[in-house]
Amino acid sequence: MSKNPKKLTGSEIVWECLIKEGVQVVFGYPGGAILHTYDALNKYSEKIHHVLVRHEQGATHMADGYARASGKVGVAMATSGPGATNMITGMATAMMDSSPIVCITGQVPSPVIGSDAFQEIDITGASIPVSKHSYLVMDISDLVSTIREAFYVARSGRPGPVLIDIPKDIQNATTDFIYPEEELSLPGYHPPKDVSEEYISKFASLVNDAEKPVILAGHGVLLSNACREVMELAEKSSIPIATTLLGIGGVPDSHQLVLGMMGMHGESWANNAIQDADLLIACGMRFDDRVTGNLKTYSPNSKKIHIEIDPSEINKNVKVDLAIHADLRTVLRHVNPHIKKMVRNDWLDIISGWHHDSKRRDILNLKSDKLHGAQAIRKIWEGTKGDALIVSDVGQHQMLEAQYYKHNEPRTLLTSGGLGTMGFSLPAAIGASFHEKDREIWVIVGDGSIQMTIMELGTAIQENVNINIAIINNGYLGMVRQWQQMFYNARYVETPISSPDYVKLAEAYGIQAYRVDSLENVIPTMEKAQKNAGPSLIEFKVEEHEVVYPMVPVGADLNDMIQRPFSDVYENGQMVEKETAK
Repeated sequence: MSKNPKKLTGSEIVWECLIKEGVQVVFGYPGGAILHTYDALNKYSEKIHHVLVRHEQGATHMADGYARASGKVGVAMATSGPGATNMITGMATAMMDSSPIVCITGQVPSPVIGSDAFQEIDITGASIPVSKHSYLVMDISDLVSTIREAFYVARSGRPGPVLIDIPKDIQNATTDFIYPEEELSLPGYHPPKDVSEEYISKFASLVNDAEKPVILAGHGVLLSNACREVMELAEKSSIPIATTLLGIGGVPDSHQLVLGMMGMHGESWANNAIQDADLLIACGMRFDDRVTGNLKTYSPNSKKIHIEIDPSEINKNVKVDLAIHADLRTVLRHVNPHIKKMVRNDWLDIISGWHHDSKRRDILNLKSDKLHGAQAIRKIWEGTKGDALIVSDVGQHQMLEAQYYKHNEPRTLLTSGGLGTMGFSLPAAIGASFHEKDREIWVIVGDGSIQMTIMELGTAIQENVNINIAIINNGYLGMVRQWQQMFYNARYVETPISSPDYVKLAEAYGIQAYRVDSLENVIPTMEKAQKNAGPSLIEFKVEEHEVVYPMVPVGADLNDMIQRPFSDVYENGQMVEKETAK
């Protein structure tokens, strides 16, 4: 601790604290109540790069994308009133997906709080449901400790968003700046650090006694850096692995034990395996409705182990036989030495049979004059050799990406899972690019999703970020249209959506842009985009009525899936039996 602390304004303290926390980039939008802090940025611009967004929601998504790509805390900044409320959706997205971000907002001067002053809003109150914690700083002497706590809370335990609201007079006040060096400990907040031997023994016994086990790999595999430990468990005991949407990349898709994504639009063989299993090992995941289908019939004959850092998720939807509230990596490092080496050929053969049936239904076997979204995404996988960072938006293209782009490394798929936030991908990719400076980045987004945050093209070109934007344009809000087709007698109410000329629009921003409407032109056009320095955009004009299969209807059993009809992959009356890499 400094013996001669320097006297700083609250605004200067904000930036000093961010530097102490290792922050290198902040995403934000200035306004009246945060102007003091932005003015102070002049002194710190060589140490912290500020990215001017076009909308405050974009700032939170950029901070979120940066956090997901880096594993560090992302930072977003905005003014009071509408600037602050515009951050709510991004905070909710980060909350549902356990992404560590800190949102710093300006507030009207503390003496007029509660008077309905211009651009006043109770953002600490409004953000309570969508944050791990919210702070209103009413005393300059509390500012350092508040910022320090906010970063600790955001990144520890189950990560998530934290908000700090700072009145204008607190930003302008002065005090001695002292940044404590000792380890932070908060009364009543104690994320688990270890697990008892009793739980380890029970865990090992359940695995060793099982005949048809399945590992369910969730986002927690990535957040706890437990990828290697999960694979060790799987390989040692010959256990197949199904992933959640956010768990993709936590285990390599190319591995023979990895079944792919589970759930509503998951792989049919993964869902069948879960329903037929005698043991489920849930690793860092939520048993949400998109994963389970009908809770009453979910994996009816299995015992269940749930390892989860957040105790509120345990036994919330699915009752389990062994609940372990702890860090996943710590648990597996303890349990893996007690797991017997096994070969489960009979079990894997059963799953392989389900897999073969599904491969015969694959849309990649379809011969058509029209470009399909699945085909375009598969070509993007081929054109990037599977090495790109993919930032996917929400909709049909999101599910197709999960099925047709194979991820073998952690943190190579970023997407909004729990909240399903349309418009997430473009700003999140911009944020991620500030960490993944040397990795090829592709945004996969629909024509509906892109129009929600398309203004961030301005941010992309101003920062000259090296991202490629693939718009899968089918002229519809595709996933909603699919539901209307299946469950509302094809009454397409308010789902056809018009689009601007994306090529011209991109060019108006100064972005290189292309259009593709045939399968053979996908790779050549990708190669043009890949050569560009800075952002590029490709509009893929695809089949309007493409359907994502399989699909588990709401309330149905997990293995009661609507499969792609064989008739969809017939050509001239003959089944196309071409083997695919699926």
